[in-house]
Amino acid sequence: MLNTNNLIDVMIIEDDEVAAVSYSKFIEKIDSLKVSFIANTGEQALELLENYQPKLILLDVFLPDIHGIELLWKIRNKYRNIDIILITASNDKKSVAEAIRGGVFSYLIKPVLMNRFISTLEKYKSITSKLDQKELFVQNEVDSLFLTSETSSKSTEVPSIKNFPKGIDKLTLNRIKEIIVNLSESVNADECAALAGVSHSTSRRYLEYLASEDLIEITIHHGTVGRPERRYQLKQPN
Repeated sequence: MLNTNNLIDVMIIEDDEVAAVSYSKFIEKIDSLKVSFIANTGEQALELLENYQPKLILLDVFLPDIHGIELLWKIRNKYRNIDIILITASNDKKSVAEAIRGGVFSYLIKPVLMNRFISTLEKYKSITSKLDQKELFVQNEVDSLFLTSETSSKSTEVPSIKNFPKGIDKLTLNRIKEIIVNLSESVNADECAALAGVSHSTSRRYLEYLASEDLIEITIHHGTVGRPERRYQLKQPN
């Protein structure tokens, strides 16, 4: 399937619907990447692939109906032109080794740091562009395509907070701050929890703490049903 307007079509295969939507929001902010479908099971993904083949798949390992590594090989055997990035909490030797054998572009372990997520997709976009532009390569050009080291594009340390109260640790705080820094839109506690790989209560506690330190701002959204929703966003400079 050819991409129109140089868009890289992306399919997300992830059983956590909140996480899938959050990934989609990040992807849509990257030029030339477009999420066309989200599948929540392996069966649903294979059905979609019968009629639609994306350029890139973001694949979770722990799916409700099939192990992601098995699905990787099903996709690889039938659709060799699809690139795959694994995003998973699975960090065991067998899964990592099989992912390498299956030729995945990258392997991101949950909870995923959003600067790593974005830089991986930017690297993928860059390599895809280079492959599209040339027919023949010299050795140093090939070497550049196989470099896998990633560097953080943004610092998310929280230097203004010196002493943390009970229940707040620096690593989790930086992870939550990183998510807010990389998002141009506000998030609620559930969306942030899915991205950070923490519980709703933990996400809410850290977001409220950052707000109390005047590092992020809270907006109240009034829906038609239920209680008002609290949303969090990086505080804009005056």
